[in-house]
Amino acid sequence: MPLLKLQTNLTIDQDKRAQLLKQLSQNVAEQLGKPERYVMISLEHNPDMLFAGSDQPLAYLELKSIGLPVASCKELSNNLCGLLESLLGIKPDRIYIEFADAPRAQWGWNGGTF
Repeated sequence: MPLLKLQTNLTIDQDKRAQLLKQLSQNVAEQLGKPERYVMISLEHNPDMLFAGSDQPLAYLELKSIGLPVASCKELSNNLCGLLESLLGIKPDRIYIEFADAPRAQWGWNGGTF
């Protein structure tokens, strides 16, 4: 049920994409205490993006999950920013993250909802 969408203006090669997706999936599952089998990660790389008037490396993330606790957002932000900095070299001040709690009845899966 957790979904993490990542957009970055970087071009990421095939091997690094696979590593990044796997690490993000494991990280989100661990941070949210959810089984990884429900975690979905989406990556869009190399679109035209500008932040603060600059096209230096940047990222925009959306993290949506059922029961996403507001109290955890700061820790999640710190963790995700640190991961993107270590894996992609994107500075935390060049990353925006949108957090959203999804109501169970509005999250579909396997022909039904949660």
